[in-house]
Amino acid sequence: MYPLRRNRRLRTKESIRSLVRETIITPNDFLVPLFVVEGKGVKDEIASMPNYYRYSLDLLEQEVKELWRLGLKSVLLFVKVPDNLKDNKGTEALNPNGLMQRAIKTVKNACPDMLVMTDVALDPYSSYGHDGIVENGLIANDDTVAVLAEMSLLHAKAGADLVAPSDMMDGRILSIREALEEEGYYNTGIMSYSAKYASAFYGPFRDALDSAPVDMANVPKDKKTYQMDPANRFEAIRETEMDIDEGADIVMVKPGLCYLDIVREIKNEVDVPVAVYQVSGEYAMVKAAAEKGWLDHDAVMLEQITAIKRAGADIIASYFAKDIVKLIS
Repeated sequence: MYPLRRNRRLRTKESIRSLVRETIITPNDFLVPLFVVEGKGVKDEIASMPNYYRYSLDLLEQEVKELWRLGLKSVLLFVKVPDNLKDNKGTEALNPNGLMQRAIKTVKNACPDMLVMTDVALDPYSSYGHDGIVENGLIANDDTVAVLAEMSLLHAKAGADLVAPSDMMDGRILSIREALEEEGYYNTGIMSYSAKYASAFYGPFRDALDSAPVDMANVPKDKKTYQMDPANRFEAIRETEMDIDEGADIVMVKPGLCYLDIVREIKNEVDVPVAVYQVSGEYAMVKAAAEKGWLDHDAVMLEQITAIKRAGADIIASYFAKDIVKLIS
């Protein structure tokens, strides 16, 4: 006797599959990373991230308007700082008229309702390519945190809706929250990179910003003393809960696909929105394999994004955002 219940009945055609689908992707799921450079008329493709670009401010304006037209309402800004402005203390990060501050204003002028988040870390400004100040071969936590708090305040003054500290220094969320509150920026949010792993998937991103750690004596060769060990699971929950206690409004897991177990663990434990960053290496692998004809680009892209949302992501930062929205529309 055959079973009375046949699960395949709900898979017979696309109309019924879509009716009972548990995980739905919409433009509202996405946070779009944008890379900004000095100059005019610059749309510079990143070699290791095919079809992704660095924009000068004039073309950033056009890109933001295009994103809004597609229904993408949130951006995350990163800046590529000229080498002559880099030093060990991130001095240029505290320039009130620096590139980040001008980029924030450009986005807000072009599209006032666009939600603007900003990267808060020293690596784009560091002559050593680290997220913090290097002292005696180590990353100075507390001195770095003081700079990050000043950076965050400048971003808020320029019009950022949320600041996104990606550095993984201890105590930085509390220091940033206090700095914002003391200056009256009560409504400026913090999206904390709470569980950011010392991953090998960040290479193309570092190409995009020229922010890889330099190979020099008395400089840490990697970021393992502050980013998390990929082998650790429970540490991610501790880090995330501490950030929430310090004032984080949104928490993030980075990278994405290799850490979906962490996403689900954190989603089960916290009561704030959970973001996931589908990082540059994940993007580049799909592009490279598709170029070789080894994968169906669109199918794999959509499957990966669906997996990230299914795991518990409320927000997905992805370089595929435009491609996905065009595909599902």
